[in-house]
Amino acid sequence: MTTGPGGAGRAVGMLRGLLARPLASYHLLLASAGLLLVIGLTMVFSATSVHAYATDGNAFARIAEQAGYAGIGLVAFWVCQRLPVRTLRTLGLPLLLLAFALQGLVNLVGLLHAQEVIEQPRLGPVHANLHWLQLAGFSLQPSELAKLALVIWAADVLARKGPLAGRSGEVFRPLFPVTGLLLLMIGYQDLGTMLCLLTLFVGVLWAAGVRLRVFAGMALAVLAGIGLLVIAQRAYRVARLTAFLNPNCDARFECYQAVQGRTALADGGWFGVGLGNASLKWGWLPEEDNDFIFAVIGEELGVIGCLVVLALFGVLAYTGLRIARRVPDRFRRLAAAGVTSWLVGQTVLNVGGVVGLLPITGLPLPFISAGGSALVVTLAAVGMLASFARAEPAAARALHARPPARWVRLLWAPLPPRPREPAAATRRVEDKELR
Repeated sequence: MTTGPGGAGRAVGMLRGLLARPLASYHLLLASAGLLLVIGLTMVFSATSVHAYATDGNAFARIAEQAGYAGIGLVAFWVCQRLPVRTLRTLGLPLLLLAFALQGLVNLVGLLHAQEVIEQPRLGPVHANLHWLQLAGFSLQPSELAKLALVIWAADVLARKGPLAGRSGEVFRPLFPVTGLLLLMIGYQDLGTMLCLLTLFVGVLWAAGVRLRVFAGMALAVLAGIGLLVIAQRAYRVARLTAFLNPNCDARFECYQAVQGRTALADGGWFGVGLGNASLKWGWLPEEDNDFIFAVIGEELGVIGCLVVLALFGVLAYTGLRIARRVPDRFRRLAAAGVTSWLVGQTVLNVGGVVGLLPITGLPLPFISAGGSALVVTLAAVGMLASFARAEPAAARALHARPPARWVRLLWAPLPPRPREPAAATRRVEDKELR
């Protein structure tokens, strides 16, 4: 077997050929998201099986619940992949209003309980628990719905403004007041999700071509807002956010989770201790199945496993930006950039907190951490991206040239809109037909 510049050139040529295929974006998206979902289910089972067996006598109790959420998320993926763009744009404002109402209810119940107006954080059948609403045995995190709603609504507003979206005056009406209110409502209780929402909002504005001076003004306002929110937080939350800057913080209290997470990563070494063989998840590492599941990956699968997960997120990020660059429709372009910014930003905040480069914000790792609301909403957003990938001009032409069977279109995804041919190409076709 020979290797060298020639072999590397052939490999690069083969990769370029694969990426040049019409449905490359669609297949890359399905492959990366699907593999991350499978890894997530595997790691949730590994992180929860011992504790579930000790408490419930059933090692599969938590993974069965997570698999159910994954099933609901796949249904959401399927629905969003089939929805026309016009329907998506119509749903933006109702989803945003629903997110406002649910988050407002969470804040209201929490405020009344804090002021001792009500003894329990409950209003009638609705129970609120910090970030969650519980009703009739079902729980929902409104801030997760707010991510998808903000992406769709902001992309729709900026798409309607067209080239005027680059002007600062047009951006302020109505995007900044509405988004600012949403960030304050969520950030008071959940600074991590507020930062994630801010990241996706910046991604949409960047894709819309907003001027740099707008971002400079935003940066000053955001820094001031975060400072006020941190001051308004309880003391232990401030200590948790600033602990990563203090090398002498107490490993028994504010730095306990961070130290245990880094210990798990160190114990894993290059190749890990083996799937299911981690020891720190047995009561030593807090939130081992959620915020700190990346530490469990590092302990069991080592540096190599962590790099594989990060590489899959890298492929997902590349694919999202590729879709945003290739789709001709302005709404699709802005929404794709927003979803990609959201997933990448949330990944960076989670992994950065685990390895000690960023404060611990409590954000889950997309596709991998346990939790229902986050997984369902994330898969719905990926379904929307999949719809956009099929609408790329080359992909749409290929699908119309060789359409799938009717039952496939009914059960999986309809054909995307036929792309508009350039005027010059249309004239050439007409001239050929006349000859």
